[in-house]
Amino acid sequence: MLSRDDAFTLLATHVPDPALRAHCLESEAVLRALAMRLGQDAELWGITGLLHDLDYATTKDAPARHGLDSAELLAGLLSEDALAAIRAHNAEHTGFAPATPLDFALRCGETVTGLIHTNALVRPARMEGMDAKSLKKKMKDKAFAASVNRETIGECQKLGLEQAEFFTLAIAAVAGVAKDVGLA
Repeated sequence: MLSRDDAFTLLATHVPDPALRAHCLESEAVLRALAMRLGQDAELWGITGLLHDLDYATTKDAPARHGLDSAELLAGLLSEDALAAIRAHNAEHTGFAPATPLDFALRCGETVTGLIHTNALVRPARMEGMDAKSLKKKMKDKAFAASVNRETIGECQKLGLEQAEFFTLAIAAVAGVAKDVGLA
């Protein structure tokens, strides 16, 4: 499997946008936390989260390719489980339905980062003091972070996690990388 250092080099090479790189770092943190909570391989899940949007710069105008091109680029470098999750994270456009815990973790984990990041940006203390209750309130407001798919976030239940636990875990994970993603 690809090392974390090699994965980060790939990210830096293929993802020129700092905001997208921040999203990938947040996704990595959330996926690692989910893996630890669920007794899974944190290294594999984290690297999958880090690299899931590797192709976004070249596929943003071709959503049916987003995830598929990343999986092709990473073939032989990541396990088939990781490649399948990367294909399935954009199931609405690729047609690759999520089926495994890693698939659902990547979908809900990378999606919740948009809600958390946007919430942090409007808070004076950024990540400090953010909790599941306040994030739940923001999730109910459809105008807040309007592009964040609330149904996909709800897929945390397919991992056996209630929303409050998922939010608490994800907030803590993003807080852990806050300095690296401009949220400190």
